[in-house]
Amino acid sequence: MATGNADDYIALQGVMTTYAAAVDERDRERYAACFATDVEVIGFGDTHIRGIDNWLDYVWAALERYSATQHLLGPILATLEGDTARTRSDVQAMHILADSGARFTLWATYVTDMRREGDTWRIARHELVVHASETV
Repeated sequence: MATGNADDYIALQGVMTTYAAAVDERDRERYAACFATDVEVIGFGDTHIRGIDNWLDYVWAALERYSATQHLLGPILATLEGDTARTRSDVQAMHILADSGARFTLWATYVTDMRREGDTWRIARHELVVHASETV
């Protein structure tokens, strides 16, 4: 259930939708705009990543393993408190392995804290909670 005003809720949904589209389209600039410069990222492998530059380097290196990806998000649940928000988004992410053409599918949840910077919501903390995966 969302708390807060509808415009903020729509903006939060927009951040997550942009996140998914930008990574799938390999649009680094648009992807970077989703994040605060001091972003903290947890749950993507064994690493705990701090800072937008480190996160972008990690993501773009990981994307080299895939010829294509598609991240499908369910609607977000959001709780807003002033200029901060906690969101939860279910994700099904399909990855086509560049070397073999095999399909790696991930079922997970994004738990994402955002903060308003000026008129823009940005991801301040992003956590991947993996439920299952399959390679075929």
